[in-house]
Amino acid sequence: VKKGYARNYLIPQGKAIIATESSKKVLAENLKQRAHKLEQIKATALALAEKMEGVSLTIGAKTSSTGTIFGSVTNIQIADALKEKGFDVERKSIVIKDAVKEVGNYVAVAKLHKEVSVEIPFEVVAE
Repeated sequence: VKKGYARNYLIPQGKAIIATESSKKVLAENLKQRAHKLEQIKATALALAEKMEGVSLTIGAKTSSTGTIFGSVTNIQIADALKEKGFDVERKSIVIKDAVKEVGNYVAVAKLHKEVSVEIPFEVVAE
């Protein structure tokens, strides 16, 4: 980077710092702490995935006489059912593979981390 660009724009805006020995050490320490924090988050997601491995859900829905559901089962209902079982999973991280329009057995996938996901079998029953 040109000296004038760094001196007049990058450093005053806080987008860059001068590479001294102390700033290099601070950067290395920050990177180490960030990596450790990411490992902890992944370990927490793995532990939650192991607990959720045997969970099976039953979701009630209003149905017609032929077994078709009025509306559909969404990730919000699955997140609520998981919360009742004691698992706090965000609804945005739950993906249903197939459209749930009839009574039956289905599978949803909960992405707890970018590298950790768990399949959640659930059954839709008539209320």
